[in-house]
Amino acid sequence: MPVIFMTTVLLYFVGTGFFLAYLVRRSEALSTVSLIVTGIGFLSHTIALLAQMLGGDQAPLSSSRDAISFFSWGLVLVFLFVEYRHRIHILGSFILPLALISLVSSAALPKQVPTLEPVLKTLWLHVTLSILGTVGFAVAFVAGIMYLIQERLLKSKRFNVLYAKLPPLDFLDHLNQQSIVLGFPLLTLGIIAGAISAEFARGSFVNWNPEQTWALVTWVFYFAVLVGRLTVGWRAKRAAYLTIIGFAGVILTFIGVVLKGHGPGA
Repeated sequence: MPVIFMTTVLLYFVGTGFFLAYLVRRSEALSTVSLIVTGIGFLSHTIALLAQMLGGDQAPLSSSRDAISFFSWGLVLVFLFVEYRHRIHILGSFILPLALISLVSSAALPKQVPTLEPVLKTLWLHVTLSILGTVGFAVAFVAGIMYLIQERLLKSKRFNVLYAKLPPLDFLDHLNQQSIVLGFPLLTLGIIAGAISAEFARGSFVNWNPEQTWALVTWVFYFAVLVGRLTVGWRAKRAAYLTIIGFAGVILTFIGVVLKGHGPGA
């Protein structure tokens, strides 16, 4: 399995290189090659994840190593879906580097997994839903970054290669909103699933450790952003900045979980 995993890392690395070159070059052939390499890498990544989940005797996604690898896989899946629907090639120039960094980070973590109490074997549901929600926030983060870049290029009237490849501001704003609309319910369900598992195992839905507290703060933050977008009408630059700040909170929560116990079951 390490061979398949390393193959995936190599393919994502090559794909990232082509996508970054696509940012500054007018050649559409670069995007085609990037998509092919990324697609093969995604297939390799899928095989590696399935083999690891089905072939081992531990609970699926019971370590931070597996969870972060799954996050990377989810990012590429969303990119390929958006690419299929809208042909936004340049999205890969922002998504794939993030997926590559996540995958390499997972490889740096210890391989051992925590021994879970029998009732906590269901934590895979909590982790899966939470990670998919986080993928939504990551896409919103990327859309926010792209929005701010495109807006700055418009204001400065720098109609260069990057400007020509970036989607319209309205599309980026819509992608930002839809990513939060999809990600927030998934994160909410993930938190509920984790709380129920904790109640059965330890007799308490929440024990208010730093990771849980910060996760709750992140949830409240995105709830406020979602309400602001759907009711008050927060859009454009404000929404972009807020989703960037929110994703920074998500990263801090991940780091806290990893440093404390190297696994969601910790």
